[in-house]
Amino acid sequence: MTTRSACLIFNPVAGQGDSTQDLATICGILESEIDLDIHFTTEEIGADKLAHEAVARGAAAIIASGGDGTLSAAAAALVGTNIPFGIIPRGTANAFATALGIPQTIEPACQIILQFYTRNVDAAYCNGQPMLLLAGIGFEAETIELADREAKNRFGMLAYILAGIQQLRNLQAFEVEIETEDKIIKANAAALTVANAAPPTSVLAQGPAGIIVDDGLLDLTIVAPATKLAAIAATYHLFQTASMGDPTQRDDIGYLRAKQFKIKTDPPQKVAVDGEIIGTTPIDIECVPGGLTIFAPLVEEEVPQEKLEGLPNLVVELKEDGK
Repeated sequence: MTTRSACLIFNPVAGQGDSTQDLATICGILESEIDLDIHFTTEEIGADKLAHEAVARGAAAIIASGGDGTLSAAAAALVGTNIPFGIIPRGTANAFATALGIPQTIEPACQIILQFYTRNVDAAYCNGQPMLLLAGIGFEAETIELADREAKNRFGMLAYILAGIQQLRNLQAFEVEIETEDKIIKANAAALTVANAAPPTSVLAQGPAGIIVDDGLLDLTIVAPATKLAAIAATYHLFQTASMGDPTQRDDIGYLRAKQFKIKTDPPQKVAVDGEIIGTTPIDIECVPGGLTIFAPLVEEEVPQEKLEGLPNLVVELKEDGK
């Protein structure tokens, strides 16, 4: 960053705190070293539009403050631009910040930006739409749809848990076909998640329990419980293994890694990308290696392996010459 100026995109309705005080805190910390050009999101103008406009103006850096929707929307406009992106989380889940190792409170998040250390992390496209975190198919997408804004404002993270419990009543398996660069996999599943980045709290993405954000690969987790009780056990198992940093050991959970996934389901399933419902399967997800530049702390990560054994009705077909 040669010029210490930045566009600050601020969502005044994010989170449950005092947004006026939050903005004053951010400015009090950052403006000692950065000339801020502040823009507010509204119902009519989202963070994606503000970020695209900032790029067109030639902004030296873009900083976004809000929930996961605000952060993901602003970051999506920066994929492939090499413009540094600063993250100040003020949302319900703050999954985006957590997945990238950014502190979840304002003051330390601002201090990360003031270190002016940048790191390139992967991005992805799902059916042509930018994806920074993950795509949830089936159970997770249904749960996200149930956890509406009113519930999140009232209950915070508990809204997702309550929605998940409610969705368990309607849990249904579906057939899935997954195509990668070198194989085609067919199995039954109740939930399927493709992650570019994901915090431990996104338990249905935690099959490998070690998602690398700059390896040029996507991580897919398949959850295929036979009963509702097994679904509860599988979810709890993923929570435990993610908390300990260990890959899953259950036979009804599988995972694999690839640069690209083409996914079909029967019947079609709802798809949520970065917390927003975008439609239904089929989907095509492709990694964009190093596609996003962020202000971030320095971290070291271990590369997870893959596991597919034990999934019901599992069929793996190896492709020849990428065909």
